[in-house]
Amino acid sequence: MNTISITEICCPNCGRPAERHTLLLEKLIRTQCPTYDYLMILCAQTAKVVEAYAPGIYASHG
Repeated sequence: MNTISITEICCPNCGRPAERHTLLLEKLIRTQCPTYDYLMILCAQTAKVVEAYAPGIYASHG
């Protein structure tokens, strides 16, 4: 069984309430904001982005 730790945080984009879920078994950290439709999943060991979705943010091509 996976252990999940849930922490209430401010969304890094809109500042409204969001959640950070730490999934211990998968070694992932998932940050999500239902207001802004923001999602970022990081590897807890390397801090590399596994998946990200934020419709109002555009990646620079450089």
